[in-house]
Amino acid sequence: MARERTTATPYLLAMPGWIWLAAFFVVPIIGMLWMSLMTGNIVTGFQPTFNFGVYPQVIATYWEQILRSLAYGLCATLLCIAIGYPLAFWIAFHGGRNKATYLLLLLLPFFVSQILRTISWKFLLADNGVILGTLKSAGLLPDGAHVLSTSTAVVFGLAYTFLPFMVLPIYAVLERVDHRIVEAAHDLYASRIQAFVRVVLPLSLPGLFAGVLLVFVPSSADYVNASVLGGTHNTMIGNIIQSQYLVNNAYPVASAITFVLMAILLVGIFSYAKALGTEQVMEVQAK
Repeated sequence: MARERTTATPYLLAMPGWIWLAAFFVVPIIGMLWMSLMTGNIVTGFQPTFNFGVYPQVIATYWEQILRSLAYGLCATLLCIAIGYPLAFWIAFHGGRNKATYLLLLLLPFFVSQILRTISWKFLLADNGVILGTLKSAGLLPDGAHVLSTSTAVVFGLAYTFLPFMVLPIYAVLERVDHRIVEAAHDLYASRIQAFVRVVLPLSLPGLFAGVLLVFVPSSADYVNASVLGGTHNTMIGNIIQSQYLVNNAYPVASAITFVLMAILLVGIFSYAKALGTEQVMEVQAK
């Protein structure tokens, strides 16, 4: 009896989490899949007709927005790595007693709504705003220069929104790195760059792996930054889904687009995991 209880304990502890995922993730996903196979309209109602033809239809219609969303998400992820990794490295190795303060400053903007933060960037990046207006007055930019309603504004907005999701996982891993290992690399005549490439970077792969997933997936499906900072030529697939659901009431089309995006993201995630080597990442994390 005691052995059976010990064996069943992990499953009993995990049961609330599985029930939560089943109720609020699996069931809605199945309902959305069922909705994507229906035909009709909001007036006469939707009937299940197993209309699988909606999937090639939405791919042929919105392939440009899908590719644009993936490109924006990838650019925002790379930008977050370029900014977030050095920031996480500095906090972990040189933050000292103020590590908690630096992390609080990083998370402080999250106490404000994302919409308000994005709108504030719209005022900052205006043609005569604080940033561009100052640079134009100083003669560093021509008078016709503008950033709003461009892909650059959308990518920077996405990177700003999801930067903490890159910093925190990397910091969590780097903070546990034993500094004596780095010192041992220096004692073996390794330069700072060599010690970083051969010691610190491999040990930080689990955090980098998690950070890329946490940034790329939501940024590819985001619609707030494209709506506020982008123009008509920078529409992302999230804007299409929002429009089909809330404006056109085309629930089957919106559900089909959602599943297409989900499938593409899953293929990309598994390809990324295979290329990086999840077994190697888990082995490094275990060590």
